Amino acid sequence: MNETPAIDPLFSRANTHESDSCQYSNSLGDDPQSSSMPTIAEVDLAITGMTCASCVARVEKKLNKLAGINAVVNLATERAHIEITQAAATLRDADLIQTVEKAGYGAKLLTRTDIDPDGGRNSASDTDIAALEADVKAAGMKRVRDLRTKFWIALFLSTPIIIFSMFPALQFTGWQWVIGVLCLPLGVWCALPFHRAAFRAARHGSTTMDTLVSLGVVAALGWSYWALFFTGAGKLGYTMQMSGIHRLGAHGTAGAAPGIMAPHIYFESAAMIVTFLLLGRWLEARSRRNAGSALRALLELAADTAFLVRDAQGNLVEQKIPAAQLTVGAIFRVNPGEKIATDGVVIAGTSAIDASLLTGESVPVEVAPGDSVTGATINTSGSLLVRATRVGEDTQLAQMGRLLTQAQTGKANVQRLADKISSIFVPCIILISLLTFAAWLAFGSTFEAALIPAITVLVVACPCALGLATPTALLVGSGAASRSGILISGPEVLERAHAINTIVLDKTGTLTTGEMQVSSIRWLSTQQNLPRDLVLQIAASLEAHSSHPIAQAIVRYVDQTLPPPAARPIITEVDSGSGLGVHGFYEPTQGLDFPSERAEKLPIAIGNIDWLAKFIATDFREIRILTEEINIKAGATAVVCTFANEPIAIFSVKDTLRPETPQLLADLKAQKIEPIMISGDAPEIAAAVGAELKIQAQGGVRPEGKVAVVKALQAAGKSVGMFGDGVNDGPALAAADLSIAVGSGSDVAKAAADITVLSGLPAVTKAIQISRRTLRIIRENLAWAFGYNLLAIPLAIFGVIIPGIAAAAMAASSVIVVANSLRLYRD
Repeated sequence: MNETPAIDPLFSRANTHESDSCQYSNSLGDDPQSSSMPTIAEVDLAITGMTCASCVARVEKKLNKLAGINAVVNLATERAHIEITQAAATLRDADLIQTVEKAGYGAKLLTRTDIDPDGGRNSASDTDIAALEADVKAAGMKRVRDLRTKFWIALFLSTPIIIFSMFPALQFTGWQWVIGVLCLPLGVWCALPFHRAAFRAARHGSTTMDTLVSLGVVAALGWSYWALFFTGAGKLGYTMQMSGIHRLGAHGTAGAAPGIMAPHIYFESAAMIVTFLLLGRWLEARSRRNAGSALRALLELAADTAFLVRDAQGNLVEQKIPAAQLTVGAIFRVNPGEKIATDGVVIAGTSAIDASLLTGESVPVEVAPGDSVTGATINTSGSLLVRATRVGEDTQLAQMGRLLTQAQTGKANVQRLADKISSIFVPCIILISLLTFAAWLAFGSTFEAALIPAITVLVVACPCALGLATPTALLVGSGAASRSGILISGPEVLERAHAINTIVLDKTGTLTTGEMQVSSIRWLSTQQNLPRDLVLQIAASLEAHSSHPIAQAIVRYVDQTLPPPAARPIITEVDSGSGLGVHGFYEPTQGLDFPSERAEKLPIAIGNIDWLAKFIATDFREIRILTEEINIKAGATAVVCTFANEPIAIFSVKDTLRPETPQLLADLKAQKIEPIMISGDAPEIAAAVGAELKIQAQGGVRPEGKVAVVKALQAAGKSVGMFGDGVNDGPALAAADLSIAVGSGSDVAKAAADITVLSGLPAVTKAIQISRRTLRIIRENLAWAFGYNLLAIPLAIFGVIIPGIAAAAMAASSVIVVANSLRLYRD
């Protein structure tokens, strides 16, 4: 407990929601595929039991049959994101879960967020979300362990089965019965994940990749046990020969009856199918968890607890509470080394904030009273008192998690094509397998000779690679982006980013700091007997009465370049000229070094030359030429200071470039993207800045004019990106083919943007690079997935490959897709 009489005023305003408690726009990240009806709630479900794209298609189909529902299901994240419109207002979460269960899969509610008509987001679930997330994570880890255990047991059992089957010299008397016994637990228990999933799908009238695997294993085992019990293959002394490199021969010798042929047994095929596919599933499940690590790491950044500070009869009382219980306006303390519990504004204390985990920025940012801070960032040094401005679903961390989840759940157009193919893939493969079996029989092959290519067709086909091609790349790509402070709103953004060849850049607050600064002062020939430092102090005292950016720039300049005076010059009768200038009277006081003959009250004015000319009878023609020269050559705004109705100085004030702006433009040009700057500033100022940066520039552009510029470029055949940060950039951002907003910009700008960058200008080009690389990986994955099936299935039909090799190839195809996606972490 600490006495705090000086901090009492902080508490008196703790519940007054000022401008710094503004909420993030909830339209940010809305799915463009959603229906025209407004979304009233969003639900995220954890889905269990999905193994391939066919599973995804079935769950999506069942959910989207419900009126008022728009659902997207993701195989890589094993989640369903469901948007509920007014037409489904009476639908309960239990109804959604039941719908998924009727499709043959498990479901658990992760989150439900109700959306108010004004866009406010409120968690409506009483479920312990953290516990559910932990359960889902534990279930995923358990699945990886189970697959690993089954694989090692299958490998142990399959090794003697394959060795004895393939090397006749090792086939001792009764060997076929030994491998028949070994194959029973392998084909039943080890293959149980495939059989269980296939049965579940069949029970609900559908098929999945597991249907193909289960059918292949059952067919190989069924034929082998039939041959063992009812033909010469079960006789002691039976041997089996190989008749080719790629496929097993269809004959064996029935032991005690030399020359009598016995059918081939295919225990080794079943063993290889199960073992290779378990290995593939294990590696795939482990890799998919690695691919989704960025989202899990982001969601785990949030602070668990907070030290709530309240006023108890003149004393500060601190109480440790769960961070989730903080409300807007609450005041909490952040000690050195602790995470900031939620978004807020510093009201006491100074420190440096490390935001590297959230934005990728490596340099801590100094904060003082009045500065905003973000939840989940780390307070590195001093103790801070922070007033909460955003909590729960409205925090920047929650917004990042929401955007990242939506980006990873959504689907690009290329993936929608793959999903359509996958939805009919398995039934087509079963039909092709049956036709292959019939064709081999029709061309004179024996039953068992026709059975093997039919089994191979079932095993070699792989819809998994198609289903994983886009989601895994999106998982890794969006995760890599988020670690660099880049938020991508959806997968369709990747396709648009790939084609961008022109980018329109807003000047103020984007390429520049957005803060006016005095760049130079030109002293005039008159009033030479006045000390310049005194003139600057008088000018600062006058401008302190104005909140105009130019006035504040002059005040800052004087405060930063001159030592504080013993006494501030007194300015009276101040009058502002509606943003054009400020006029007043200076009254000399004792202690200031001022010529005695000028000790009377004297007028002083600073402003636009046209405004000054209205009430000062001075010939401004030469000074006008000077100001125009400053505007054109320096790209600055020139304001004139008059003292005793005589011009004394010209202040050149300009919005300074961000230090990283030149590098941004160089990177854009290196990517063959043409930068074009637009600004609402005067054309001559914009032209001067454009000349300095060596890019095209257009000034005097109003918000509607920015849209016109974008549309004109599009009409000229350009694929246009727009980068901005202000409210007036929102319409142009919405009109562009690709829109990028600064994370520190307005909510309107971020709501209209496809990409939001939180870590500075260099992230703009990095966002485009990541988008392009991710789309390239997606295309490579899909090319591999389609190409593999187009090559492997014909080889299986014509008997070029055996079931075991087919199983290895099919397992490898999914692992290759996931491994290729993980390259995005290293690129």
